[in-house]
Amino acid sequence: MLACGFEKTFLPAGVEKSSLEKLALECGPVILPLPVTDDGVNLKAEYSAEPIVLDDIFAEKMRGKRVFGGKMERLFCTSSIWGEINTTDYSACEEFAVRNAVPTAEGAAEIAMRGYPGTISGSRCLIAGFGRLGRALMHVMKGLDANVTVSARAPEDLAWIEASGCRSVETQQIGRSGIYDIIFNTVPALIFTRQVLSYLRGCSILVDLASSPGGIDFEAAEEFGIKACSALSLPGRAAPKTAGKIIGDIVCRMVER
Repeated sequence: MLACGFEKTFLPAGVEKSSLEKLALECGPVILPLPVTDDGVNLKAEYSAEPIVLDDIFAEKMRGKRVFGGKMERLFCTSSIWGEINTTDYSACEEFAVRNAVPTAEGAAEIAMRGYPGTISGSRCLIAGFGRLGRALMHVMKGLDANVTVSARAPEDLAWIEASGCRSVETQQIGRSGIYDIIFNTVPALIFTRQVLSYLRGCSILVDLASSPGGIDFEAAEEFGIKACSALSLPGRAAPKTAGKIIGDIVCRMVER
């Protein structure tokens, strides 16, 4: 196995540090990071000694290969050659989203533990959204003995929340549903507007877990004295070993299909 862009770190046994040229010549499938690029210009490679530019030259080296990556939209804008290459976005599959929900939820809980001056046990916690991440976060926070409220839109989701032993609230009623110490947002829409935040001034920390553009008016949160933070890419930061294994397992299954 060859790895390019890891000059500034150690690699496990069986993985050889390689140049991009050697990797392109000797490897079959190629796995790119998640996301493939942060700036739309260079490969996301924080352990690389030099920037790895995403251009026609890079894309040409991938021709004839099966290329896997996470959140590949910006990659495709770097060269028209990508239209001729067999690419697969592993982050778009349902298995990836489900498996990443647990490490994301644990990472979010860690942020809350650091940012909230009290104990999680006994705290008043609101989780906005009852999707894959909202469900996982509900179980994590409930396991830490928080008093958990979860918001949803669909009546059946509200019923499932209550059946799980938590309090439910309709998402549009969040601002009038009570006082919370810790709030997590998992909804990729502007839920926490200035008006909603004005009702939540007592909140100590608000963690936005939704993909860009997120769901919080950060300027209003600061004005109201609410500590708000955006927490993206949590699996790789909170549980890198698990995050890497999830990607590896999923890509291996994709290759075998």
